[in-house]
Amino acid sequence: MTYTKRIDGRKFDELRPVRAEIGVIPNADGSALFAFGDTVAIAAVYGPKPLHPAHMQEPDRGIIRCEYNMLPFSVAERAKPGPSRRSKEISMVTGNALSSVVDLSRFPGTVIDVQILILQANASTRCAGINAASMALAHAGIVMKEMVSSVSVGKIDDKIVVDVDKDEEDYHEGEGATDMPFTLTSRNKNIVHLQLDGKLQLQRFKESYEAAKGACDKILKYQERALKGEKINENK
Repeated sequence: MTYTKRIDGRKFDELRPVRAEIGVIPNADGSALFAFGDTVAIAAVYGPKPLHPAHMQEPDRGIIRCEYNMLPFSVAERAKPGPSRRSKEISMVTGNALSSVVDLSRFPGTVIDVQILILQANASTRCAGINAASMALAHAGIVMKEMVSSVSVGKIDDKIVVDVDKDEEDYHEGEGATDMPFTLTSRNKNIVHLQLDGKLQLQRFKESYEAAKGACDKILKYQERALKGEKINENK
């Protein structure tokens, strides 16, 4: 039996209902919330500020220090609090993706701290976190060459779908599931973050990239609307 209809009834190129908002953490220099359905991420930006200890400073540029974590009760089975191997890996790839678009040469010797917290998880958490962080940097007034938008593209059995949820991640019938989080720049659509969980032929990868571009264009519009002060909540 092939995968002819998504488990939650969405079209193959359809995102889950999106929520997006800036200014959710008043004491941060910039903050934002971004949600795909039940996956909810908030991000806070602090800085740029002098990096200590001084020997870690880059004399000609600033650095982004990113920390991603999940609340213990963000998933059905209580997540162990504190950093894990997975959260450290996601922190690193998120920091790299954000660093690719921030003009760090303007902030020599400084650090920009980006804190991402997953309040609720139903797959695609790193993508929601990156979307929130990109908005939070812009809200903080950090000079960026472009925005970044992120989405998880899946090959479920033989179909390419966007914004994979947990049921699709766990799909085992037919050819099973392959999951690819993409992060793309807003103007040039450069890939600044890509991971692959599963197997994929080259031709299907090209399809996946095209699907990611279409989905990230939609996400960018939500991000831009939120940055103009609109509170987006499609769950209502």
